[in-house]
Amino acid sequence: MGKLAVYKYVSFLMLCLSCVAAVMTLFGLYGGTVSPIGNTAMAMLVYVLPWLMALNAVLLVYWLIRRRWHWLMIPLITLLCCIPYSGTLFQWHSLPDDADAQAGIKIATYNVAVFGRETSGFKAEDILAEMKKQKVDILCFQEYYDYSGDKRNSDRYKDYFPFMATGKDDMVIFSRYPIRGHQTIAFDQTNNSAMWADVDVHGRVIRVFNAHLETTGLNRTLAKVSKLKKAGLDLGDNKAIDAIYGNYVLGIMARTGQANIVANEIRQAGRPVIVCGDFNDVPYSYVYNTMLGDLVDGFKECGSGLMYTFRSRSVRIDYIFHSKSLKGITYYKLDQNYSDHYPVFMKIALE
Repeated sequence: MGKLAVYKYVSFLMLCLSCVAAVMTLFGLYGGTVSPIGNTAMAMLVYVLPWLMALNAVLLVYWLIRRRWHWLMIPLITLLCCIPYSGTLFQWHSLPDDADAQAGIKIATYNVAVFGRETSGFKAEDILAEMKKQKVDILCFQEYYDYSGDKRNSDRYKDYFPFMATGKDDMVIFSRYPIRGHQTIAFDQTNNSAMWADVDVHGRVIRVFNAHLETTGLNRTLAKVSKLKKAGLDLGDNKAIDAIYGNYVLGIMARTGQANIVANEIRQAGRPVIVCGDFNDVPYSYVYNTMLGDLVDGFKECGSGLMYTFRSRSVRIDYIFHSKSLKGITYYKLDQNYSDHYPVFMKIALE
């Protein structure tokens, strides 16, 4: 009788866990459709969606083993609801055999992290060599710095990219096609910004947006907490958690406003657009959905495999979107170690 009671108790706990996991997952999926302002907890659930999906998968296996078909439906239905979200992380597309032969432009976005602040210029030259190898036509840099020692990186790039548009501080767009105009999109009280450039591709003007939205600042917060602890300051676990959570909240709020500003500029473009950059936010978040709007996520259209672009945390925060009047041919990243980000590439047909 004691074993039966334990058996029923464990089953009850697993049922409760299944219900809680399902509710949190569904709220996480919905969290990206509402503004984080006033809905912080729901917005934060978006960041743990991969772990919630994994938990639901474990619970699905558990109920399969137990042969409790009615309770199995809870994690099963939840996972089915996650299919659109999973498509932002993993795709099954294969590379077209004639991808190189198809007409189009190749665009790349890369947060180069100030080229590691090295003074030799080797990183900038290596990155340029890779861009040539990948036959990139338009290149968007974030955290760009023009000087390496006494040399300008833009001088190194101008032979291959004869056209260049600069934005605020660390933003630049290089192009092999003429740039007919450009504009900086400034954000209040931050070093982050965005910009656009009108690129003339054989008589057709495409507006290319390059955005660098507010960082989470998690690494800085963790480093500061560690430094204070090493200095002998009694920093309790709750205070550390409060600092990290508070930092995330501030980042989310800032990115929300910035995404709304850029999305408004996109809507007013009046011509086909390509939007790329470091959004510092995960797929299905409010920022992702706002920036995407009526555009096409290039990875969902023609990417393949598991996509992550931030090296130290294996999350996808760098993107390329485009207008529906354009068509994606290829979408991929390269595992290069010049920065804490990976470069993202996309070939687009100008239909």
